[in-house]
Amino acid sequence: MPELRYRLPLFPLPVVLLPGVVMPLHIFEQRYRDMVADVLTGDRRFGLIYHDWDEDGPFLADSGEVGCVAEIQQCEELEDGRYLLIIKGLERFVIDEGLEQQALYFESIVTSYEDESAMQGAEMAFRRRESMRLFEELIGLLPERPDRLPELSETEEVSFLIAQTIQMELPWHQRMLKLRDEGSRLERIDQVLRAVIRREGS
Repeated sequence: MPELRYRLPLFPLPVVLLPGVVMPLHIFEQRYRDMVADVLTGDRRFGLIYHDWDEDGPFLADSGEVGCVAEIQQCEELEDGRYLLIIKGLERFVIDEGLEQQALYFESIVTSYEDESAMQGAEMAFRRRESMRLFEELIGLLPERPDRLPELSETEEVSFLIAQTIQMELPWHQRMLKLRDEGSRLERIDQVLRAVIRREGS
């Protein structure tokens, strides 16, 4: 698949959005209110990129940073101009170059960021089934089954959907976002699942 290069508004936040994951957002800062108003008149998409302002300082839109395209699924504008959003993670992107800000919010030229995995077909389906089995085993050990669980299929990417259910530090999720091989992501997920299963089952 050829790489796509395009202009994208950016929203740096100390959260990690993964492809396929649905997340609520509360937009209160003026520049991001402006961003939401602008993207709502277009394709309803912006880039959410992990950035901890307290630890990392100012956001510089450095080339090579990886984020996830967010699509606004639901939007409620409050009387004071704030927004309550429901967003869904779509494809990943990597920053090519920051742009001089014509608006208050950040914009960059980005490139699509696809997997480069050699594992496909039956081999990939087998690999996904093992992670799905471990995930179900862990769910079975919980006192109550959670109401909302991701719908998993061996025919589709599952690593991001499982990863978003795992309570880990944000840098772990960001490393998952950067990995360009689903098999490698599943291997890291399985390590966590097995460790929790041993703990819960002991």
